[in-house]
Amino acid sequence: MRNIFLFIRRSSVFILFIILQVLCLSLLFTYNRSHRAKGLGIAGSITSYFNQKYNYFEDFFSLREENRRVHQMNDSLVNLLRQNFVRVDTGTIALSDSLLGNPAIQKQYVWRSAQVLYSTVNSDKNYLQINRGSSSGIADDMGVFSSNGGLVGKVVNTGENFSQVMSLLNVVNKFNVQLKRTGSAGMLSWDGKSPQELTLTNIPKTDSVRVGDTIVTGNYSLSYPPEQLVGTVSKVLIDKSSNFLILKVKPTANLTNVQQVFVVENVSMRTQEGLDQQTRNLIDKKPAN
Repeated sequence: MRNIFLFIRRSSVFILFIILQVLCLSLLFTYNRSHRAKGLGIAGSITSYFNQKYNYFEDFFSLREENRRVHQMNDSLVNLLRQNFVRVDTGTIALSDSLLGNPAIQKQYVWRSAQVLYSTVNSDKNYLQINRGSSSGIADDMGVFSSNGGLVGKVVNTGENFSQVMSLLNVVNKFNVQLKRTGSAGMLSWDGKSPQELTLTNIPKTDSVRVGDTIVTGNYSLSYPPEQLVGTVSKVLIDKSSNFLILKVKPTANLTNVQQVFVVENVSMRTQEGLDQQTRNLIDKKPAN
């Protein structure tokens, strides 16, 4: 308490000056219309500045929940896309033209939202873990896409409540993709170097590839729908030892900071795989001519 009085005594002149200054400003803004208007404008600017900072601070803590809400809404909308349905020849005339009311159209793909719990990018074999497992309908070999629609990878290990996803940034991973403009198919892989660059091979030199061309998923995989975004061509290299080009691809998904994803289920995958295996067994059992 003694120190407080000593401080007031030493600073009494300065404190008196501040009090008189506040009093003068108060009288000036109260009885002078032009100064009052200018003062209110300055006060409003200061108040707006601090309100904006407070809103940013508040939004920071509510952003995660808002992202989750928007992602769930996108989840419901993406399931209504036309490419998720396949037309089935039932031998009857459909009485309805709507996708859900048409007996000749069945759902082929189901999309489920998930949150990335952690991911790696510094290894030559990178994985993500998501907060969905078999209890949420997730199974091995399902394709995984980012919230902006870009291919992220494929589910390789499923637990009851969590799943592991093999990222595109994995040297043992190979994906069938194609050039959207020309339709040429190739194999996408990663060389273990830059996470911002993938490699596309088996594209013939006769193809008219240009930097900026869109790369989409191919037609030869049961794990994900065809023609989904994968990336864009960033470099076109000529392999002098073969008749093929080497394309460098910038992935659509930000693989170094994936937070929300969609897991896509091919409803007919097990049936298609079973039919394929049954056919192979039948052919293998036939005696050679």
